[in-house]
Amino acid sequence: MEAMNKEILALETNNTWEVTALPPGKRAISCKCVYKLKLKDDGTIDRYKARLDVKGYNQVEGVHYVDNFSPVVKAATVRLFLAFAAPRNWNLHLLDINNAFLHGHLDEEIYMHPPECYHVESISFCQSSHDHCLFTRGSGTNFLALLVYVDDVLFTGSSLTLIIEVKAHLDKLFIIKDLGVAKYFLGLQIARSPEGLSLTQTKYITVILVDTGLQMAKSPTSPLPQGVKFSTDVHSPLLDPEPYRRLVGRLLYLGLTRSDIAHAVQQLSQFLHHPCDTHWYAALHIVHYLKGTSHMGLFFPSSNSLALQAYCDADWTSCSNTRRSLTGFCIFLGGALVSWKTKKQAIVSRSSTEVEYRAMAATVCELHWLSYLVRDFQLCVPVPVPLFCDNKAALHIAANSVFHERTKHIDIDCNVVRNQYKSGLFLPSYVRSCDQLADLFTKNLSEPSFLRMLSKLDLFSLAPGPTCGEAVGLLTEEATPEDVLQQQIDHDEQIDDVLANDTWRQFDVG
Repeated sequence: MEAMNKEILALETNNTWEVTALPPGKRAISCKCVYKLKLKDDGTIDRYKARLDVKGYNQVEGVHYVDNFSPVVKAATVRLFLAFAAPRNWNLHLLDINNAFLHGHLDEEIYMHPPECYHVESISFCQSSHDHCLFTRGSGTNFLALLVYVDDVLFTGSSLTLIIEVKAHLDKLFIIKDLGVAKYFLGLQIARSPEGLSLTQTKYITVILVDTGLQMAKSPTSPLPQGVKFSTDVHSPLLDPEPYRRLVGRLLYLGLTRSDIAHAVQQLSQFLHHPCDTHWYAALHIVHYLKGTSHMGLFFPSSNSLALQAYCDADWTSCSNTRRSLTGFCIFLGGALVSWKTKKQAIVSRSSTEVEYRAMAATVCELHWLSYLVRDFQLCVPVPVPLFCDNKAALHIAANSVFHERTKHIDIDCNVVRNQYKSGLFLPSYVRSCDQLADLFTKNLSEPSFLRMLSKLDLFSLAPGPTCGEAVGLLTEEATPEDVLQQQIDHDEQIDDVLANDTWRQFDVG
């Protein structure tokens, strides 16, 4: 009740509404209270949060509203932000703006509809046109940058004094909660050492292990076995697909820092509508893998050269159902992995060269965007950026301006790549298949190959933190340690029996 009283008081303090009689012809929309626990860094309860929500789904698009979204910062921007701050040893600070949505402005006359967002342009920040949630100000020794994700604001700058001044200014405009040095941002754990910054999701993995009962599971050395491909043509559909969808959604969120599971999770996310038992056991296999690598994450070294480098690859006709191919790429800023993707291509391609070229085009587009984004940080990145591909025919097409009959059907991708090549953005470079880092994003590799590629991604492993048993103690206070341990052993034995049975792997092994 206290949390709800604070929410109502904040609404009234901000003059969010005006009490009035309902005009003729207008329809009032009902609302509901949503309650949430806000946790501290150590997982204990910080406070109770209440939010008054209007049931906007009763409104009609085009009649009551036009836009119904609020921009949020891109994951690649967050990683680039940290890669930028790490070599400069700049401070990272975080604050939370209370009731941020109440500070927005509405052009329409709407009854019981909450404002959408707020902006900080009034304090002389320049909003990036390449990521609308990135704001910068000043230059050189007076440079300051901040990221906005709804009501969370992450700061970095050349001077702690600058950060404190902006916080004080924001405190006059909004009711803020200064969280000090950033340790968490969007559920991502930020740790700093003289060597650089690390970004992990260890505690989130612990929660997944607790919810799935796999705290004591044995850990494989790769997310999925080599050669596994999924199909909808065999095996039994799940009676209740919701646990599978929830687990895959969590694994997708782990992809913010865990590039090593990107390909495996992409494969499973194709079957959210009609998952089978094989898909469920494969998802549990990934959780088993995460149990042994829960402290792994991204690392942004202090000695960073801040030079871009990219790898792209493709797996031709990888989907057994549609024969569409898979694109994979990864981009480094110095020694830090800042962007990656594994995605099924939109159309069926007729040759391996064609799919490799489409993958190259997707990578070039990402490089083009990143090249503009780094300018917002006032970085001077060396060009051309080396783009490594293991298909010599695709490299020849990229560097050869002669139009060929065989490339007419990929005309758009050809022109995108060639235009950026002529502008000096990137340099097509050959790499042997055994050294192609993007291979990790296009197929399930053998364990030796997977570990070798993983070592080259420079993922970071922190020292062990809270154990799963400690996390279970927080989440299941009524259970004794003996009860919890026995439940874990019983559940893991059942899962191990299933995973040890090779029948679950019989999807389509290519």
